[in-house]
Amino acid sequence: MRRPAAALLCAVLLAGCAGGAGERPGAADGRAQDPPRAEGDTRRPPVVDHIPTREPVVFLTYDDGAERDPRFVGLVRERRLPVSMFLTDSVVGPGYGHFARLRAVGASIQNHTLDHPALRGLPYAGQRAEICGQQHKLRSRFGISPRLFRPPYGTYDRTTLRAAADCGITAVVLWRASLDADGELTYTRGEPGLRPGDIVSVPAGETMSPSLTERTVRLLREIKRKGLRVGRLEDHLEGHLEDHRWDHR
Repeated sequence: MRRPAAALLCAVLLAGCAGGAGERPGAADGRAQDPPRAEGDTRRPPVVDHIPTREPVVFLTYDDGAERDPRFVGLVRERRLPVSMFLTDSVVGPGYGHFARLRAVGASIQNHTLDHPALRGLPYAGQRAEICGQQHKLRSRFGISPRLFRPPYGTYDRTTLRAAADCGITAVVLWRASLDADGELTYTRGEPGLRPGDIVSVPAGETMSPSLTERTVRLLREIKRKGLRVGRLEDHLEGHLEDHRWDHR
């Protein structure tokens, strides 16, 4: 993304993290945790769980990096899936090679902190260390500086947004739909059912069954049944950052 997005705020209602690392600290209400922007405050990237679009697309996102199913690389390659992987360094551990293979077949790599803490309420220095620290890790591993960030558990505050902006983040990405372990989709807000522009979180864990590949295949069937397809989050998000159009519902 080429233009700074700090002046484009969209706080949305969201639930706790669907990722596999740690336990949920409780339900999160994005409206309560993110106070109104002070006049002249331009150091805050937008927070999104849905991107307004007329295209029949949804966006698949995966957190943490705990589950490294080798068949998933083949699935992404064969179906040319533009998935987004939000990685936590302490969870990925020695598994960065798996995500390098995913990146080589079209997945994007994004930031999910160094150690997966609940950021809301932490001091600026701690939040910046978590976000910038993972930026440095991903830069050293892949030679990239991610522009997207997902806070663990979906919880954040004004300090999170300031720290994210200072680390080079242009958008904070949450989700409107999440895939349960039993394969059912749940929604953080609005009417149930996938709709164009939805950001979907697919949880991952080392011991989850069915496998990440199997869960994704089932989800792809549901996406197709709804007349939708998987879009590249970064491309659509960049377009709306340029246009200054955001979904406040």
